[in-house]
Amino acid sequence: MKRIFDFLVSAFLLVILSPLLVTISLLILICMGCPILFRQHRPGKNGKIFSVKKFRTMSIEPGSGNEVTVDRARVTSLGKFLRKTSLDELPQLWNVLLGEMSLIGPRPLLVEYLPLYSKEQMRRHEVRPGITGWAQINGRNSISWEEKFELDLWYVENRSLLLDLKILYMTAENVIRRQNVDAGSDITMPKFTGS
Repeated sequence: MKRIFDFLVSAFLLVILSPLLVTISLLILICMGCPILFRQHRPGKNGKIFSVKKFRTMSIEPGSGNEVTVDRARVTSLGKFLRKTSLDELPQLWNVLLGEMSLIGPRPLLVEYLPLYSKEQMRRHEVRPGITGWAQINGRNSISWEEKFELDLWYVENRSLLLDLKILYMTAENVIRRQNVDAGSDITMPKFTGS
């Protein structure tokens, strides 16, 4: 049932949002050049690796300094807007359509984190990763890694269609209010180094 729901909703959204997707693509092309999409390998259900897609928000020029400082400097004005509005996440609807992701589930994290998870934290891979999830509507980037994992595991153990609908509604509310997008004063979350 969840997979059918994911397929139908993602297909509908890709069609209805196609003018917006084309507009964002053209803006990135004009303001930042190619590539338009940022692709990165992430672990999905059962740890299977797939390529997650997002609109590119950073310049491709490397910087000097620590990673957080470099990331902050590389995010463009357009990129900041795309992140604040979560529009950079829209290409992941294609990942949902292909069955690599779900609309709702734990966010797909970096492959390099896999060896760092505890046995309990690894359970987040029992379900497809999501564009949004329980952790995103309960703090997103403003909570610690441990809190995120606890919320992810709670979702894995309590998932239902009704809960998914609630998360979708609350995600829309958070996006409109632009809540919890950045990790405090940083553009991205600090890297997970193990619990």
